[in-house]
Amino acid sequence: MTVSIISENGIAVVTIDNPPVNALSQALRQALVEAVAKLDADAAVKAVVLICAGRTFIAGADVSEFGKPPQPPHLPDVVATIEGARKPWVAAIHGSALGGGLEVALGCAWRVAVASASLGLPEVKLGIIPGAGGTVRLPRLIGPAAAVELVTSGSPVDAKKAEGLGLVDAVIEGDLLAGAIAFANGAAGKTRPEPISSRAVVPVEAGFWEGAEKAVAAKAKREAAPLRALASVRRASETDFASAMAFERETFLDLRGSQQASALRHVFFAERAAPRPPELAGITPRDVRSAAVIGGGTMGAGIAAALRDAGLPVILIERDAAAVERGLANVKAIYDGSVKRGRVTQAIADARMAGVAGSGDYGLLADTDLIIEAVFEDLSVKRAVFEKLSAVCRPDAVLATNTSYLDPDAIGEGIAHPERFLGLHFFSPAHIMKLLEIVPTGTTAPDVLATGFALARLLGKIPVRAGICDGFIGNRILKVTRAQAERLLLSGATPAAVDAAMRAFGLPMGPFEAQDLGGLDIAAFQRKAARERGETPFAPVADRLCALERYGQKTGGGWYDYQPGDRAPKPSDTVAAIIAEAAESRAQRAWDEAGIVDAILLPMVNEATCILEEHVALRAADIDLVKIHGYGFPRWRGGPMHYAEGRGLSEVVAVLDRLAADGLAEPPSDGLRRAAKAGGFSVLAG
Repeated sequence: MTVSIISENGIAVVTIDNPPVNALSQALRQALVEAVAKLDADAAVKAVVLICAGRTFIAGADVSEFGKPPQPPHLPDVVATIEGARKPWVAAIHGSALGGGLEVALGCAWRVAVASASLGLPEVKLGIIPGAGGTVRLPRLIGPAAAVELVTSGSPVDAKKAEGLGLVDAVIEGDLLAGAIAFANGAAGKTRPEPISSRAVVPVEAGFWEGAEKAVAAKAKREAAPLRALASVRRASETDFASAMAFERETFLDLRGSQQASALRHVFFAERAAPRPPELAGITPRDVRSAAVIGGGTMGAGIAAALRDAGLPVILIERDAAAVERGLANVKAIYDGSVKRGRVTQAIADARMAGVAGSGDYGLLADTDLIIEAVFEDLSVKRAVFEKLSAVCRPDAVLATNTSYLDPDAIGEGIAHPERFLGLHFFSPAHIMKLLEIVPTGTTAPDVLATGFALARLLGKIPVRAGICDGFIGNRILKVTRAQAERLLLSGATPAAVDAAMRAFGLPMGPFEAQDLGGLDIAAFQRKAARERGETPFAPVADRLCALERYGQKTGGGWYDYQPGDRAPKPSDTVAAIIAEAAESRAQRAWDEAGIVDAILLPMVNEATCILEEHVALRAADIDLVKIHGYGFPRWRGGPMHYAEGRGLSEVVAVLDRLAADGLAEPPSDGLRRAAKAGGFSVLAG
């Protein structure tokens, strides 16, 4: 049963029990409407408490109904029914009241919550806006400015802040049900507040809406929903309730069928599934209650901070006392920066820093559960680390290498108990970036692989299993991105035009800007290793820039020139001359933005298809998560694989055929042609 009702001394308690998150299914919506009618007819009831069983209040819509035509009773009618009830309702909130859950609470006469509760309208993160009065009632309750922030950001607020905004009437200390019943008893004898739908909106100062539009547009970039949500709040503030509700509903329905909403739903489901892949169902991970990091450079310090943020004690191992001191200073700099930005208090930063012990003694790791190596990308150096770890660590301790390109099987060669070894590829800065590529070797035990995924959950990261190949998933595709960007230069495009086109597509930076920021020497080192393996990387311009020691911003010049103290890229005559020389005798063409995007993105899709066909990635959605969370691919486009399927794989194949005929890309792979005939990538999934 989704809804149960009990009465106690004139207070009816309506309990929702629809696990796991009390989502607003059709059955629940119907039960709430019926509960209103039943309690309105009960003369003994003077007030109603609405509470939820389990770990949360109503956390939003039923995701199983996403993308399907909604069935009556529709949520706006449910909220209106609760608001119009003859007996006043009190929403008793614990856990999260999100989306439709908060809209239901807004239909109640009062709202109370425990201090740990959070309330919000996250719909814009799914490419839609609230559709049951959230944008219309909220400005009538808390004012337009606060409503704009809550609705357009999609970010929740805690109960204390909600109380300050007027969104919550009281924060309950102790038992929520008892407190809510006591509140309802006290409120029942008072004048019932005017329904939110009948209230006027507080006027805003001149220029408020124009300023809000600029601010929201700047944050939203090219996402449509935040600006449409703002327009709905504005309409609610400038017109009557019924007209505003009609506008909100029309906007909601229009966005629900949009490409952006489809893409964001795809990402939502992929993210939800990622931490618990089906192939690891029923496998128990090993306990991880302590951790160590070998190497205190930028990456090692970031990993140490991520582990500490998750509550694990950390030992930071370096080669000597001076290196230990530098490593600890690197970790401290991370926390100093967090304090400066207001992300944590000084007390929290001090406590986390106190949980990091630095040493050069591997013997301290004898009883540590998890050790992550994060030293220089050199096979012999990494092997030497694991030789020491094999000698001192418990046989069941999990040993992991953080490598971007090296073969984990080669790194782990000779490790004692190799079943406890795997790759954990963090992305820099490791304490911020959400992606974690988890790379099992040929000997990794299933429970150790499961431990990698459990660690990702603990750290709040998005885990993706990656098979062993040069670059795993993300960096393997990145090599194609860089090669295609250079092919564009040799055929008539400029670095500035390529970067501008990719930014217009939705990336935060173009490929040349990104290389200048990270350093061209990193990719040069990887190309050197590839050549030693007998490969022939394509980088005719980048190699010449590196020969001139133009490594990017840190050397004052890379693909662009930089003035001292100024990170703004300036077109470089030196680079233009190198491009002209490298492009001599090659056919030139005029590139537009769409052509540039196709010449970079579609070869990436082709390579990603090979990755999927080789089972380096098990699911197309995993590749999308890698590109979104590791490389800045626009979330609202759903990732490259989702984008390609939405565009049509037959068209992708046709464009690649044309590019390949002109020597501007590799031809479509057999796997991509097969996927195009099948209508999707699922035919290739592992």
